[in-house]
Amino acid sequence: MKILISADMEGATGVTWPADVLPGTPQWERCRSMFTSDVNAAVLGFFDGGADEVLVNEAHWTMRNLLLEQLDERAEMLTGRHKSLSMIEGVQHGDVDGIAFIGYHAGAGMEGVLAHTYLANQITGVWVDGVRASEGLLNSHVVAEYGVPVVLVTGDDLACEDALGYAPGALKVAVKDHVSRYAAVCRTPARTAADIRSAAKDAAALAVRHEPVAAGPHTVEVEFDAEHLSMAATVVPGVRRVAERKVAYTSDTMYEGIRTFKAVTTIASAAVEEQYG
Repeated sequence: MKILISADMEGATGVTWPADVLPGTPQWERCRSMFTSDVNAAVLGFFDGGADEVLVNEAHWTMRNLLLEQLDERAEMLTGRHKSLSMIEGVQHGDVDGIAFIGYHAGAGMEGVLAHTYLANQITGVWVDGVRASEGLLNSHVVAEYGVPVVLVTGDDLACEDALGYAPGALKVAVKDHVSRYAAVCRTPARTAADIRSAAKDAAALAVRHEPVAAGPHTVEVEFDAEHLSMAATVVPGVRRVAERKVAYTSDTMYEGIRTFKAVTTIASAAVEEQYG
């Protein structure tokens, strides 16, 4: 049994505000250890539950945040940027039996601690086939095309609530409770590590590949906070403006859809100017 862990940071234990997740800040250095604790707890739990392999894919910002030296020696870690499937790199090779979303968060325009979708600001909403989408929902559509179930989700309580919509059968662990976008009631690392390890052990039983979900087409809409960003995004083939601040595109598969989304966000990010956005 092989488990893939997609590890994001905003939904990690103790994380509540931007400096906690911005590489190079003192707070980020402090929170890296708690982030790693969450991920390692999942690694340990999956091995407790009978996993033969666990691959951890770094999915936050520079994708160089986790402390490899703190992971169980049986695990392997994929670190660094510019991966074909970004947050869920590795699922496309056909050898993954289940995937865990660790440290996930609510999407842009939703309530949740550090809620966003790919870009920290700029994006005010994303929809897939008319349904408002978080990163979890986007990624779940992709992994479904490879027959891989989402078996575990951790994050704040609203990230876990969001996961009920895209992975109802997955186990969920809330490591903190949302108060505002930059505040939460947090549990200690010792407590969250125990909760995650226990859930991962049980989640291993859910790691059973299924028939790949039929491909789309899927229509993805992305709304920005400024009209020039929607205009900039239309440089991506197939992306069209559908409103002053919104673009849309249709992809035959979500594999193509997530890659186009990555291109759209990259172009939009490059179009942001200091102060004025």
